Amino acid sequence: MDAEPDELLRTAMRVANTLRAGAVPFALAGGCAVYAHGGPASDHDVDVFVTERDAPAARKVLVAAGMRAVDPPENWLLKVYDGDCLVDLIFRPNGRPVTPQLLARAEELRVGATTAPVVPVTELLVDKLLVLEDHRCDFTPLLPIARAVREQVDWAEVARQTGSSPYARAFLTLLSSLGVTDGRELAHAKGARHVRPAPG
Repeated sequence: MDAEPDELLRTAMRVANTLRAGAVPFALAGGCAVYAHGGPASDHDVDVFVTERDAPAARKVLVAAGMRAVDPPENWLLKVYDGDCLVDLIFRPNGRPVTPQLLARAEELRVGATTAPVVPVTELLVDKLLVLEDHRCDFTPLLPIARAVREQVDWAEVARQTGSSPYARAFLTLLSSLGVTDGRELAHAKGARHVRPAPG
């Protein structure tokens, strides 16, 4: 079950303050980061980017603060619970490693009653579009996000980084058709070849 937005915000603040006190480099990502940038509130979980090297330390300090660790089946993140609120400690989103350079680009933004480093909105859109695939191709939650943060996004950079995904290109074309963007970013995705995964 999804948590209430207020509960997630409290958890995001607690996570941010705990990781900062523990000297663990991080940046808020996902829905909480979208909210910090002025987008719609999240009702799912709290996503936090950390490097793979720092992920165990992040989990350790959060558990020491009273959160509960769980062992996920995925090999690209660790998980803890703050009460009923899920916190994902992500170190390899969409197969791309979280690097110190990415964390260094995080912006210090207001998150409830505190401030925290937040993934830049252009990076957020890249990650959200790269999630799209055959069995996960719902544009509905992405449209209000794109509309809310459109003036903060480097759409050409989004197109460059997601050009290999036909689903991302379709979404960018939809944004252009709806007037959310001016369509100039589509030129940066032209010619990008979608690489199909090798048969398993």
